[in-house]
Amino acid sequence: MLLGLLGITICASLPLSGVAGLAASLSIALLKSAMIYWRYMHLDEEDALNRIAALAASAWLLVLLLFLGIDYWTRAFS
Repeated sequence: MLLGLLGITICASLPLSGVAGLAASLSIALLKSAMIYWRYMHLDEEDALNRIAALAASAWLLVLLLFLGIDYWTRAFS
């Protein structure tokens, strides 16, 4: 499944460019990372508390990356 998504990523990168290409690449990457979380971190075998902890860690990483992007974007104005 991951190799199939890799092929889709490569095929989508050729005709798509700009915002559409970025959106397609990021959505495929999000799907691939969710699959890796689910299977290789064995979240399919864990109880609900561990799944919530993994989701909270992912949300916290997203918040940190969002703040990093905002900081990088606002430095251009000063």
